[in-house]
Amino acid sequence: MLKKKLINLIDQTDLSITSQQIDLLIHYVEMLNKWNKAYNLTAVRDPSEMLIKHIMDSLVVSPYLVGNTFIDVGTGPGLPGIPLAIINPDKQFDLVDSLGKRIRFLKQVQFELKLTNIQPIQSRIEEYNEKKFDGVISRAFASLQDMLTWCKHLPNQQGSFYALKGSDLDVIPEGFTLKQNIKLTIPELNAERRLMIIQ
Repeated sequence: MLKKKLINLIDQTDLSITSQQIDLLIHYVEMLNKWNKAYNLTAVRDPSEMLIKHIMDSLVVSPYLVGNTFIDVGTGPGLPGIPLAIINPDKQFDLVDSLGKRIRFLKQVQFELKLTNIQPIQSRIEEYNEKKFDGVISRAFASLQDMLTWCKHLPNQQGSFYALKGSDLDVIPEGFTLKQNIKLTIPELNAERRLMIIQ
């Protein structure tokens, strides 16, 4: 039933996703639902709602990603990093969160789904400076101002920030430029979503 619903949701977008990738996305939702009962990883309790609010909300960003190396800051249970990694096996995603239980969950996801293109990392984002990235992605993590301030050391010279936001448009601090402000359409989600691409 979940698989049928996900296929139906994807069919309402321009995304092309393989049957194997759909199976991995469903496996991820099943794991999230199971672990959520003990670890409280997300406020969304219903797996079919997770497909809309978590999976589709993450996947619609995919066509806008430019480059090969990405960092998902404040990833929580792996959103949007895991869904994006599943449908972009050629891109590399570092998933950073400061909470140990979330990183334990992500390592289990990595193991069960055999994902070779993610790296779960437990760290405070302002202290993480291992490398530079083509893209710094954030969803539901702090205000735009805080995100840009705390993460300004992370993009490489060509790199961009990808901020997934609701309808509230934050002020962009000095030194940053809004390249694109894209209204995202997410099937069956009754809320406005925007992707702000900033350099």
